[in-house]
Amino acid sequence: QLRLIESGGGLVQPGGSLTLSCTASGSTMDGLALGWFRQAPGKERQGVSCINTDGTSILYSNSAKDRFTISRDNAKSTVYLQMNSLKPEDTAVYYCSAFANTYFGRCLASYAATYDLGDWGQGIQVTVSS
Repeated sequence: QLRLIESGGGLVQPGGSLTLSCTASGSTMDGLALGWFRQAPGKERQGVSCINTDGTSILYSNSAKDRFTISRDNAKSTVYLQMNSLKPEDTAVYYCSAFANTYFGRCLASYAATYDLGDWGQGIQVTVSS
């Protein structure tokens, strides 16, 4: 059973940066696509960014494009999300997920298409506020 643990969240001022990490245990991330999703208050969980098994394909939501960077380190069983120029609307609980590479294209699909994507972390709060 793959277990995912997110870290690095917290409170940051608008315009600031945070780097989220998600580390796997119990099984390997190798051979799995990885993604970051978020759920803002009162909204459904949505895809932020995903990376395929070898890092050659990356998807970003429109809100994440040009501000966020996803990366993975298979040797450390960790996926990262570097977030820059944070805005109050980035406030959400952020979740990482590991899923079969065949579902990579679902990353930015609706909640109905992603809620059972694969394994999920417990989520971590990111709050952007002055």
